[in-house]
Amino acid sequence: MAIKVGDRLPDVPLTIATGEGPQPTTTAEYFAGKKVALFAVPGAYTPTCSAKHLPSFVGKADELKSKGVDEIACTSVNDAFVMSAWNREQGSENITMLADGNGQLAQALGLEMDGSKFGMGSVRSQRYSMVVNDGVVEQLNLEAPGEYQASSAETMLSQI
Repeated sequence: MAIKVGDRLPDVPLTIATGEGPQPTTTAEYFAGKKVALFAVPGAYTPTCSAKHLPSFVGKADELKSKGVDEIACTSVNDAFVMSAWNREQGSENITMLADGNGQLAQALGLEMDGSKFGMGSVRSQRYSMVVNDGVVEQLNLEAPGEYQASSAETMLSQI
């Protein structure tokens, strides 16, 4: 069953991709005591993710923060090294990259998808965005397969 507004995020391990290397964390630890605009992409370096999704949050970061968002984070079923390189190449250092290398977050949220027909592996994350306040989902924007609009930074800004 997929997570919904009002639910607390399940506690699973993640890795923060930093310039100094991977930094282990958990959802309970990372989301504690702050309001986070989280968005998920099916894969770093994929066309829509690189051309639209990540850039929307980079471009609207200041506006999101002016509306009370403490941090903006991106998650994907990629390892921390790929997430770090993508972050650096996209010029999105103000976005925290949360590597979900084994797909544990995507699966625990009930928001995984099978990317094997695209050669991406059987466990990937669906495209979504959410506002998480102290670990509790306040807003959830799930995309239909192959779509990109509901999970954009622009949509999130219109909701908060």
